[in-house]
Amino acid sequence: MIKVAVCGALGKMGCEVVNAVEAAEDMELVAKIDIAADNMYRTIEEAARVEDIDILIDFTQPKSIYENALYCLNNGIKIVIGTTGLTDEQIEKLRQLSVEKNTGCFIAPNFSTGAVLMMMFARQAAKYFDNAEIIEFHHNQKKDAPSGTSIKTAQMMAEVKPDFAINTCDEVETVEGARGGNSYSNIHIHSVRMPGYTASQEVILGSSGQVLTIRHDSMDRKCYMPGVLLAVRHTVHANNFVYGLDNIM
Repeated sequence: MIKVAVCGALGKMGCEVVNAVEAAEDMELVAKIDIAADNMYRTIEEAARVEDIDILIDFTQPKSIYENALYCLNNGIKIVIGTTGLTDEQIEKLRQLSVEKNTGCFIAPNFSTGAVLMMMFARQAAKYFDNAEIIEFHHNQKKDAPSGTSIKTAQMMAEVKPDFAINTCDEVETVEGARGGNSYSNIHIHSVRMPGYTASQEVILGSSGQVLTIRHDSMDRKCYMPGVLLAVRHTVHANNFVYGLDNIM
């Protein structure tokens, strides 16, 4: 049995992860961790002193995930990270630490298999279009912007083309930020925060005479659970660093 701890267990995603782990025949939930808890572990350190943890799944907050990951990797606990908000520099440091400590670290900006396929399709299509922009839609309680999914999508597209603003004129914003954030290979990312959304993303690609839109919508957080369990099952048998569910699909 894979002994799993869930950090952020009282959050919306954390509750779904707890249910998914408890329902998995090859996993045992040994610890629920949440800073707001009264009847469970409040910190990873507290849980690790008592429980034998193979893998920790983290769905917490951008402000805490980096320190959580450092603790796990420095103490021989493999980690699957669903929390977004890590910087490129932090991700690189975690990669280095994972290699140094020979301890598995799996980071996925999105665990929905449909969303990952959307990202893979966007990368494939990017070879054939001159311009591209990304619009991502989330509920208005999401604290980081742009989303990890949109950043990862832009990175994947940038792998196949250095510039997605071909023949775009010099622009003047009369309202600052109207053109979104300029990311990898000049892909503009626009973040929408609105009640009613769970998570959606559109990748818009254009060239002379045509536009291609690739869109994915998540309506229920349960759609992420098969990807989370897939990542856990991979990581328990590996001591490598993985960034993105697309690497094991």
